Amino acid sequence: MTLTWARAACSHPAPSGVSRAHLGDLIEELSPRWWARRESALDRQRGGKRHRAEGAGRKPKLEFVDRLLVTLVHLRLGLPHAALAELYRVDRSTVSAAIRQVRPLLAARGFAVPDRPGLRLRTLEDVFAYADAEGVDLRIDGTEVQVRRPRAGRPGRKAFVSGKKKQNTIKTTTFSDHQGRTLFSGVVRPGRTLFSGVVRPGRTLFSGVVRPGRMHDQTAVRTEGIAEQFQQYPAVKAEVDSGYQGLAKEFPGQVSAPPKKPAGDACDGDKRAWREMRRRQSSARICVEHTNAEYKQWRPLQRYTGRREDYPQTHLAIAGLVSDRSARRPTRRRTSTELVLARDTVC
Repeated sequence: MTLTWARAACSHPAPSGVSRAHLGDLIEELSPRWWARRESALDRQRGGKRHRAEGAGRKPKLEFVDRLLVTLVHLRLGLPHAALAELYRVDRSTVSAAIRQVRPLLAARGFAVPDRPGLRLRTLEDVFAYADAEGVDLRIDGTEVQVRRPRAGRPGRKAFVSGKKKQNTIKTTTFSDHQGRTLFSGVVRPGRTLFSGVVRPGRTLFSGVVRPGRMHDQTAVRTEGIAEQFQQYPAVKAEVDSGYQGLAKEFPGQVSAPPKKPAGDACDGDKRAWREMRRRQSSARICVEHTNAEYKQWRPLQRYTGRREDYPQTHLAIAGLVSDRSARRPTRRRTSTELVLARDTVC
């Protein structure tokens, strides 16, 4: 199997998860950053600048293009490092090193903004500032990914047990616009010992508060600073599910949650009105569920089998790639009926 054949196979959109045009953009964007990091690491090893001309010495077994391809294939299909090493006729450690080098670059890219080429959101503050400036109504929802059970006796073992899934999971919070385009997905809160490192990113607008599966969505609102952002940007509105009822009570004019079910002895008119209000709110919010479904097309976010401390980086890398694709969708103007429904739902 030749290197040309392996490169052609891995660059196909089916195993890589990105189009060839998108792949070209990634190479152009990330290649200078990878070379800068590589030269910086070599300078630290040498204790100073290089003595020979650039290009001299041992050549890397995998060029940057191949390192990017094996990382994309691993993120898309979850192929073991040994399988990718056999494909490229290199040692497994070479592929593992390549993924460790490229995955942080993908995770640090942030999230693409619809109709704003070159602009990317990397923090929760960026998302709310963008929504306030552009008049975007946010959709907020959490999703869970099953992870391996922590070893017995390890501190915080019970923190990963989800009361909803009855499994060991990690939760993330996703922010999207009214078309389900990712704006943000995946903030790792500093100061916690469950994960190593702090990754702060920013059509997904944002996908990214990573937390143990045991933590409730409403608790996450307090720890992630979402409530503070609504206080700072009073014009920003959002649609949420029943897990964020407390947030809707605190910001009734900004956050819309499903209405409470009437009592059993309520009249038929109240029950019909409740069903209609719930249907309208669900129709306005369902697009963020589709956004979370886009992530689940990538194998590691269906069931994550790697190290839990690497999950935030993996999630941010995948969410950023999904946001690139969703940001290319043409913006659809909402009809007058949709605007009335959205206004009635919030009110």
